[in-house]
Amino acid sequence: MGHRIYVASSWRNRYQPGLVAKLKEEGHLVYDFRNPRAGFAWKQISEEWESWSTEEFRDALRHPYAEAGFAADFDALCTAEVLVLLLPCGRSAHVEAGYFRGLGGPVIVHIPEHQEPELMYKMFNAITADDETLVQLLSLPLEQLEAV
Repeated sequence: MGHRIYVASSWRNRYQPGLVAKLKEEGHLVYDFRNPRAGFAWKQISEEWESWSTEEFRDALRHPYAEAGFAADFDALCTAEVLVLLLPCGRSAHVEAGYFRGLGGPVIVHIPEHQEPELMYKMFNAITADDETLVQLLSLPLEQLEAV
């Protein structure tokens, strides 16, 4: 049996659907924040979400849609064994990766297209550029993966 994997990425990341499918084909249990639910979007709360003040944003975090979206993602994050940070991505994915690493979980940064270098990625376990290398790493037992 494969690992329980949380792929942290962006809704706009064009590689996410294919990578999730590939990892599932390899026998891993992969959390896909896009499915089976429609996913969380701020516009579910308000069409004017991009012009919110800090106070409006803070209040929106208590909205039932925000609560449900957070609960689904956070539950999956807390039950994962490995996190793959799939670039390009934004703030949420980086918060998830930092939180997961802070708990001691292994994080692999997967960079399928050119990205600006980031010094703090040194705190993560590995950096991969192609799916084959990522799949090879994820075939390792969890204890070995944590030592990479």
